[in-house]
Amino acid sequence: MKFTAEQIAEILEGEVVGNPAEEVSKLSKIEAGEKGSLTFLSNPKYNSYLYNTNASIAIVNRTFVPEKAVSATLIKVENAYESFSKLLTFYNTVKNNKTGRETPHYISESAMVGTNEYIGAFSYIGNDVKIGDHVKIYPNVYIGDNTVIGANCTLFPGVKIYSDTQIGNDCKIHSGAIIGADGFGFAPDEHGVYQAVPQIGNVVIEDQVDIGAGTTIDRATLGSTIIGKGVKIDNQVQIAHNVTIGKNTVIASQTGIAGSSKIGAYCMIGGQVGISGHLSIGDHVKVLAKAGITRNIKAHSIVNGIPAFNAKAYNKSYVYFKNLPQLAEKITTIEKDLKAQKTKKNG
Repeated sequence: MKFTAEQIAEILEGEVVGNPAEEVSKLSKIEAGEKGSLTFLSNPKYNSYLYNTNASIAIVNRTFVPEKAVSATLIKVENAYESFSKLLTFYNTVKNNKTGRETPHYISESAMVGTNEYIGAFSYIGNDVKIGDHVKIYPNVYIGDNTVIGANCTLFPGVKIYSDTQIGNDCKIHSGAIIGADGFGFAPDEHGVYQAVPQIGNVVIEDQVDIGAGTTIDRATLGSTIIGKGVKIDNQVQIAHNVTIGKNTVIASQTGIAGSSKIGAYCMIGGQVGISGHLSIGDHVKVLAKAGITRNIKAHSIVNGIPAFNAKAYNKSYVYFKNLPQLAEKITTIEKDLKAQKTKKNG
């Protein structure tokens, strides 16, 4: 796709300084700009790169005044960073604006698919599935029986949605994510052999949820595993059966949440966090990366460590922890001195 400076300025409500017919077909960093690419400058730290860049068009702040000649066509806007972000969103929308049905694909006769859909090749849509308008289903997606998917959702290649899953509007699920697989439910019999406990619940994903590549969300044993409105989940996150995540919580990569734990709204959970089962985490909690949560956490807490506790207390404790070898050596020296003094006194 090619865009002219004039077209881009119209989208961004900006002013062209240079050639309005200049064309670009790709994006680049300002320090690595190439002919035919679009870049942006918002941080004065990078001003020097603008005079040497090979990029064809650069978005700059309206207040920017070049100190010397610039070869790139400039588009002046109120906020270059925000405008570039807006343009990325627009570009992504245009790039992913697929419609129609590729072949081969399978759609059950009992399934209902809305209008303006995109069905990629080798996709499977099972019995009694209901899919809203403007949904994009990329190649090799599997959608199990009785699943409901709202409007304006995108399922990227290789997503697997097990039966009875409910997905709201405006959701994105990235490649390799698996929604609704059995939870890790096993119980030992009288011989100590583990037998599977049937997982007959489902997964409910509310509106405006983003789920990263390779993430797994298990169906409930009974009832539902619930992902609240506006939740953003990174790649390779494991969410076990009967977990509930409150609205607008964000979870970073490689976090694991054990069964039946409840996480509040507006929480921020860092990467590689481990959360034990049957716990309750309040609203607005921040969990720092690699923390291990083994107890309930009150609302508005900031925690760190294994097991996790107050982050400020953790940082103070860490000062002592990292100096333990030196402290141990000092204690040994003091003990030797005291022993020597005692021997001398008794002698």
